[in-house]
Amino acid sequence: MSGSGRLAGRIALITGASRGVGAAVAKRFAAEGAHVILVARSQGGLEEVDDAIRAAGGTATLSPLDLRDGDKIDQMAFAVGGRFGHLDILVGNAAVLGELAPAGHIDPKVWAEAIEVNLTANWRLIRGFDPLLRRSDAGRAIFVTSGGAREGAAYWSAYAASKAALETLVQCYAAELRKTNVRANLLDPGIVGTRLRARAFPGENPATLPAPDAVTDTFVDLAEPSCLRQGEVVRAG
Repeated sequence: MSGSGRLAGRIALITGASRGVGAAVAKRFAAEGAHVILVARSQGGLEEVDDAIRAAGGTATLSPLDLRDGDKIDQMAFAVGGRFGHLDILVGNAAVLGELAPAGHIDPKVWAEAIEVNLTANWRLIRGFDPLLRRSDAGRAIFVTSGGAREGAAYWSAYAASKAALETLVQCYAAELRKTNVRANLLDPGIVGTRLRARAFPGENPATLPAPDAVTDTFVDLAEPSCLRQGEVVRAG
């Protein structure tokens, strides 16, 4: 691992790391000296991110995983603990849009997936990795949220409800960490040119939107050992 950078020597795990914001954060953390554990369903996407990280002189570990499988999350936590002994940074970034439709028209399977990926998987990450974060000298947990959690916009109920619940979950978790060295916060990237954004707004020109790289500064701020923020919803920028 690099001896320089704002995250030098830190161990960071990022979900949804095969593309978009997750891939951008993984590359930035690696550039800042962290060893990054890349988690996503797509092996090919993870390998592309890994290639970019290694070409820039960083290091990574790949962990292809469907976050809907909670037992696999527990196994991953066991493996990380066995290899590294602790975890310094956890980034819960993976999310699905669900279905933009009237609340009463959403398919139950679509609703269930939004809750499983956007909320329950992050709870399983907390459950599995909290002991490892507490073993760090400065554990940092960052969960990606959205302004939609607070806007109550028509047709967004599955995504918005899952993110609103995530915010409450993380704030409760943060309150439980007050006498520890762990900090847990939520980060709202705002409007960013990602695949999820393109699905929600197919008529937009992605070239007019900020790239995922544009929001990585705030992730680094919240991941640093010097960060003392706790239980906040932080807007990128």
